[in-house]
Amino acid sequence: MDRQSRNTPRRWRTAIASLIATALAGIAGWPVFVAPQTDPLRPADAIVVLGGTPYERFDLGLELARQRWAPELLIAASTGLDDPRMDRYCRTEYPFRVDCFEPRPWTTRGEAQEIRRRAIAGDWRHIIVVTFTPHISRARFIVDRCFDGELTLVASPSPTGPAFRAWMYVRQSAGYLKAFTESGC
Repeated sequence: MDRQSRNTPRRWRTAIASLIATALAGIAGWPVFVAPQTDPLRPADAIVVLGGTPYERFDLGLELARQRWAPELLIAASTGLDDPRMDRYCRTEYPFRVDCFEPRPWTTRGEAQEIRRRAIAGDWRHIIVVTFTPHISRARFIVDRCFDGELTLVASPSPTGPAFRAWMYVRQSAGYLKAFTESGC
């Protein structure tokens, strides 16, 4: 039996094992990245919109504030306060309080640390957190480490194509690994 013939069964086993591992990762990630737990809305002390793109999440935060779910809207302008698209949210007058900040560091953890500071200063006991669907579970994990009150997480619209979902599996999984290795807020 030549060398190539001996390696063929091993290659098949490796290929099958890889397919099974990929399928299991996809199944395990579905409830975390595609269909995460969101919460029913109820009045809160503040609405916090986590930063990044797509910008639709900021529109959802504004809409929730217009519907009076909370008297204050806090926006993490992680694209920067000098982003012209953020002017609509951060430099416009509304009948409710809107405040924007740049997280330091520009991570979900940086956002959660600012939430903690604002919550202590404002005596917040319950906040509504808006982010995009694949980020809901990881955001809950990270913000819960910093905020001692009740969290209501709301998903904003996000792309749903296979390429986006594959990228989110990788990106959010890496973010989870990083979050698990960090201690405290």
